[in-house]
Amino acid sequence: MQHRWVLRQKGDMQSIRHLMKELTVDEHLANLLTHRDISTFDEAKYFFRPLLENLHDPFLMQDMDKAVQRILQAIEKGEKIMVYGDYDVDGTTSVTLVYSYLKKFFKKRIEFYIPDRYKEGYGISYQGIDHAIKEGINLIIALDCGIKAVEKIDYANKHNLDFIICDHHRPGEKIPEAVAVLDPKRDDCNYPFKELSGCGVGFKLLSALAKTQAEPMEQLYGLLDLVAISIAADIVPITGENRILAYFGLKLINTNARPGLEAVLYYSKISKREQNDDDNGLSLSRELTISDLVFMIGPRINAAGRIDSACDSVRLMLADKMGHAKNLALAINKLNDERRNLDSQITEEALAMIANNPELSQNKSTVLFNENWHKGVIGIVASRLTDNYYRPTIILTSSNDLITGSARSVKNFDVYDAIDHCSDLLEHFGGHKYAAGLSMQPDKLDAFKQRFETYVREHITEDMLVPEIEIDTLIDFIDIKPKFVRILKQFAPFGPGNMSPVFQTNEVIDTGRLRIVGKNHLKLELMQMSRRSDPISAIAFQQAHHFDQIKRGEPFSITYHIEENTWMGKISLQLNIKDIKFADA
Repeated sequence: MQHRWVLRQKGDMQSIRHLMKELTVDEHLANLLTHRDISTFDEAKYFFRPLLENLHDPFLMQDMDKAVQRILQAIEKGEKIMVYGDYDVDGTTSVTLVYSYLKKFFKKRIEFYIPDRYKEGYGISYQGIDHAIKEGINLIIALDCGIKAVEKIDYANKHNLDFIICDHHRPGEKIPEAVAVLDPKRDDCNYPFKELSGCGVGFKLLSALAKTQAEPMEQLYGLLDLVAISIAADIVPITGENRILAYFGLKLINTNARPGLEAVLYYSKISKREQNDDDNGLSLSRELTISDLVFMIGPRINAAGRIDSACDSVRLMLADKMGHAKNLALAINKLNDERRNLDSQITEEALAMIANNPELSQNKSTVLFNENWHKGVIGIVASRLTDNYYRPTIILTSSNDLITGSARSVKNFDVYDAIDHCSDLLEHFGGHKYAAGLSMQPDKLDAFKQRFETYVREHITEDMLVPEIEIDTLIDFIDIKPKFVRILKQFAPFGPGNMSPVFQTNEVIDTGRLRIVGKNHLKLELMQMSRRSDPISAIAFQQAHHFDQIKRGEPFSITYHIEENTWMGKISLQLNIKDIKFADA
């Protein structure tokens, strides 16, 4: 697939010159900072030196005082509580976080509950409420769900079962009548940072509780690994508070990973712990990044809920002994392998459906339904088809007499708004700009397909349908000095809102060490024709089709990330090439 290269406009030159002087950095680094709305020394210090003391007061969140008072009442009266969360990574890390912290107050009067993806569906369920009533639960703390559960909260209220909702999804027209509804996206909520993960909202609740009880915050900070995983897996912006939380959570994972996470890392071949080693040490082959949380840890935590029960993911993260953690992690790793096979099979079937249907191929959106597809992987399949055809995509299957599915989108197109436009055809929907879930009665499917496609056609532009590589700055190899790389590393953790910078370099040639590695990757050693610099190693994944043209010695341009490669214990500089273009292209 061809990509559009778009070079970002240079930042304000006065701010760039000021940062160059104040921080003693070169123009390229100063420009990268202005792209992140940083123009002063103090703003740069806040960015480069995250501090937990810069987190916002949790009581700025609407209903926080009510939530804390209700928990204190439950503690004082010896009530039974339930920690309830969604079955994805954000939900299970949220449950682990809140359950871990509150169990010291409630002892054996606390339990957790994750709804069954297939029997109960997303969010708060009537089955979950009935279970709580049967067990004599007085208070449910719902995490990463509940903001649209108006009728279900009314049902709980009729049975004298109180709810505290901690969510981060967009609210509907009516806020549920729970004891407290914590959601920074509420119109009446003045909390300064709107992009917390569900686990992040849970963390703010615990922060407020700790503050009220004058509890030491260090114990709470010891749970930030869970918040970091939720931030990474839920693809929320790594800016503001999320950057602080992700920074310290990632640091915790790299230095003192909980047994459950280390067991996951062991089966991911990242931890070098021996199979029979049962202490709490950590031996990583390299430092973990947000990408590792997204692509390695997140899918394994998710696998339990996709294929079996997400409760096992919570048990894994709660495990305090390596032996127990490894047993759970092994079982989950096998489920992840099963998930991969299902994902691959369904993706192939979905691609074939489009290829064999000319009308589908010409559409501006993709909406596919197969009643036999596994509900647990349709979100992943939607992402893969979006990558392949690069257009808003919805993958649907059957579940509990309904058609249910997951939506993914392309840059700058709000798929949530597109689905909202079809809301009268739906039983339920929710989500974000780029990812959403929905369900409908089977007889509404054709009307939904037609209306969704019409909406997309009317609101999407041709540019949005071509994947874009946004380039931060043009740079020569000679500018990639050790100090430059050292400061660039401090821009991490990278993620939405603070993506790893993309550089462009022109007039590049290979020094003659070009080779194909793996199935379809290029390993190169590059020089710039017009500049004197040492050769730089590079890797270009899935780009072996350029081999012959590069081999002929033709100069080309590259877009790339600058990263460090760890091999056999040695760390070296490497360019991770995103795209290659030749002069005649």
